[in-house]
Amino acid sequence: MTARALRKLCLEFPGASETFPFGPETSVFKVEGKLFAISALAASPLKVSLKCEPDLAEQLRAAHEAIVPGYHLNKRHWNTVTLDGSVSDAMVRDMVEDSYDLIVAAMPRAVRERLGWRVSA
Repeated sequence: MTARALRKLCLEFPGASETFPFGPETSVFKVEGKLFAISALAASPLKVSLKCEPDLAEQLRAAHEAIVPGYHLNKRHWNTVTLDGSVSDAMVRDMVEDSYDLIVAAMPRAVRERLGWRVSA
């Protein structure tokens, strides 16, 4: 997955925005002001940090060398994924979507409805 594809993917979700609170080199993707993905898109290798259910986060780390505890984030709930090709683009897409869903699921019902959010199958 390229930086351009990652950025496009993150911005496809309803209500998603890109901000730069840590400087111009770090893209922070948010929904309703809550972080769901963070990446230095110009970095090599490209990495993205994503929220994850704690048990799944541990399973993913055990199964993939490119997935490690979240850098500068709560290690229990966040993974950092190195996008070096060892994790499929489809899996990265699923992880980004799961991260977004975890954030939106915790929002008030009215916000979820405004966003048109439904639990992914």
